[in-house]
Amino acid sequence: MSWRRYGATAEDTKVAGEEFASVLRPGDVILLSGQLGAGKTTFAQGVARGLGVVERATSPTFTMVREHECVNDRGISTLHHADVYRVGSVAEVLDLAIGELVEESAVALVEWGEIASSVFGVDVMRVEFTIDENEGRTLAVTGALADGRSQELDRWAKR
Repeated sequence: MSWRRYGATAEDTKVAGEEFASVLRPGDVILLSGQLGAGKTTFAQGVARGLGVVERATSPTFTMVREHECVNDRGISTLHHADVYRVGSVAEVLDLAIGELVEESAVALVEWGEIASSVFGVDVMRVEFTIDENEGRTLAVTGALADGRSQELDRWAKR
């Protein structure tokens, strides 16, 4: 199954991320994919805002993984924001140990998630970003983890 949401602007993408945070639970891994400039980092900034991250969430392109403290009532205390665009192999993704970072009270967002998908298996959510001719973004959420959150994602997609 797939849930879709459209945003005409970058702020719409950020708001979609902020509202997507309400779907998340401790231990979740979300793989973000789409072309350069599709809105993955903007969405991640919205998720961070929705999880109560105080500092600015920036792209972890060169650091690979950034850790952000969260303040919320969802039981999520840490957001691990990864960008695996610059990795050379699946082995390098494994070396980042993102899966081990997502302990009981954390979630992970992985930009360029298609590169890392084999590391995390099927129990993930995938968010695919596509850009239309008007520079709007369609976000499509899929994955085994998403299927178990259908009610929450139905509400998210209708906003």
